[in-house]
Amino acid sequence: MGGFFGIVSKEDCVEDLFYGTDYHSHLGTKRGGLAVLKPDGFQRVIHSIENDQFRSKFDSELDKLRSQSGIGVISDYDDQPLIIRSHLGNYAIVTVGAIKNAEELAEQAFRRRRIHFSEMSGGEINPTELVATLINEEESFETGISRVQESIEGSCSLLILTRGGIYAARDKWGRTPVVLGRKNDSLAVTLETCAFPNLGFAVEKYLGPGEIIFFNAEGFEERKPAQAQMQICGFLWVYYGYPASSYEGINVEWVRNRCGAFLARRYPVDIDFVAGIPDSGIGHGLGYAAEAGVPFKRPFVKYTPTWARSFLPQSQAVRDLIARMKLIPIRELIEGKRFLFCEDSIVRGTQLKETIRRLYEVGAREVHMRPACPPLVYACKFLLFSTSKSEWDLAARRAIRELDMESVADLSPFTRPETEEYRAMEESIRRRLNLTTLKYQRLEDLVQAIGLPKEKICTYCWDGAEMPPSKAKA
Repeated sequence: MGGFFGIVSKEDCVEDLFYGTDYHSHLGTKRGGLAVLKPDGFQRVIHSIENDQFRSKFDSELDKLRSQSGIGVISDYDDQPLIIRSHLGNYAIVTVGAIKNAEELAEQAFRRRRIHFSEMSGGEINPTELVATLINEEESFETGISRVQESIEGSCSLLILTRGGIYAARDKWGRTPVVLGRKNDSLAVTLETCAFPNLGFAVEKYLGPGEIIFFNAEGFEERKPAQAQMQICGFLWVYYGYPASSYEGINVEWVRNRCGAFLARRYPVDIDFVAGIPDSGIGHGLGYAAEAGVPFKRPFVKYTPTWARSFLPQSQAVRDLIARMKLIPIRELIEGKRFLFCEDSIVRGTQLKETIRRLYEVGAREVHMRPACPPLVYACKFLLFSTSKSEWDLAARRAIRELDMESVADLSPFTRPETEEYRAMEESIRRRLNLTTLKYQRLEDLVQAIGLPKEKICTYCWDGAEMPPSKAKA
């Protein structure tokens, strides 16, 4: 998904920029970049972080980047930040999100002539360059950013570093968070609030959906108000987000504990202990164990120094390798035991199947599973949620196919736990994974655990609901 951090200060702020950006490393493993404003212009550094951590790539270059303002980004796959020269002036830009209609927007730009884009290695257009092109066709940054928000399908939050300060904008429907913080004579903006505490920042403002602000060391001002409707991604609390972060003022770990508690109340089972598949499953598992009154143990430990989050690499073979190598079983805790795993979700299920197989190999007696969210029936249309090429890679969709219901036009029965279709799908997934029992979180329980009204949370991947309604069939 990616993440960003920007800062303006009355003093040198590069160290805060460096660590603030690094606190987003769990969101991407492809590219990292920093851009600062110096007296003689903009300076940027971009590195691949596929095989090395962000800190190890940038640490030696910090002395060259001394500045009182800058922006940084951890990117899904594209080179960022970009330095742009335009009639609006020179600026640096970073973006987070997913532009699902990028080709269509590029073709529209080509029809206006005298516009070109550089291609990335896969033949795609750099989405941040596309966003900059749309902005540059307008008469101000505010109108340009507004055009981006209105034109794209998907989502796009962004930071623009100018000579006067930084523009920060949250995507139109607020699918990703953007948060402003303050420390003495410094203002910073972040996607993950976990970047703030250790740097001494306190949350000043959660930007609303579609809101644009401009800030410098003197303060901030609203350039475009937030809209009332919001569709923040519910999966942020379930999986993507860091436990120490808060979105809309709601902490991630707190929500995960509540998710586990709801699972324990609704689906009790006789077991010896509870576990969570690290890392995101731990918060859910702790909540389950506390509510159920059973011990929480770690039959798997994760080797963290070198292995990335396994959903990020493009290759399924690499994802499977990471999943296998980073989780180390502890036979003394597993052999002869009946235990329950909490997991954030079941996406494809391929890695989970291998994990369960290994548990039985080292002597597990029973393995129960309680995912913290409902089955993923629909592929995300709004963020870079998964690298899967097909919606039928999803475990729920594969189960639907195995039930010979691939051609069914209306998938809504598979999203409602009271239907026969849902129960058959859940049972098919249980058998394929070789679980003793499998019970998914109910959507109403997940929404209650988050604590926002359902209409403010994007639940599309679970129930197909979206706002605004799509013109095309899902």
